[in-house]
Amino acid sequence: MPLRTSTSSEPARILLVDDNANGLAARKSVLQELGHRITTASCGATALEQLGAHKFDLVVTDYKMPRMDGLELIRRLRKQAPELPIILISGYTDALGLNEDSTGADAVLQKSANEVSHLVRAVNRLLRRKPMAKKPPAGESASVHARNKKKSG
Repeated sequence: MPLRTSTSSEPARILLVDDNANGLAARKSVLQELGHRITTASCGATALEQLGAHKFDLVVTDYKMPRMDGLELIRRLRKQAPELPIILISGYTDALGLNEDSTGADAVLQKSANEVSHLVRAVNRLLRRKPMAKKPPAGESASVHARNKKKSG
């Protein structure tokens, strides 16, 4: 029985971003077992370089990284490739109130004992969906909504 649930015959190209080598290796291993082609980056700057050089179907990024955190990376990714599905993984989702609306990510996952199953489900769901309306970068959706509300009200 094949592990990959995507209906595409082409393997998905996934960019994994994490400054923690162990977390990166573990996620890479899980996603490769599902048949995906994985590229890794240990920081946001490298991730942006990779995105400029290659086409990806999905990005999975950690939140807490030096120099450029996951939110800043998502903001820049949205400017470069607005339709690209992004998963944010963090050990601080509850403490910081991180969710899809506040981060600009398509899925936000808590680091936990269940992280692998949640990651596999989120990856499969996002790879199956059709490109939707372009999501604004994190932080812009609320201000745009507020401006539009002022104009109409």
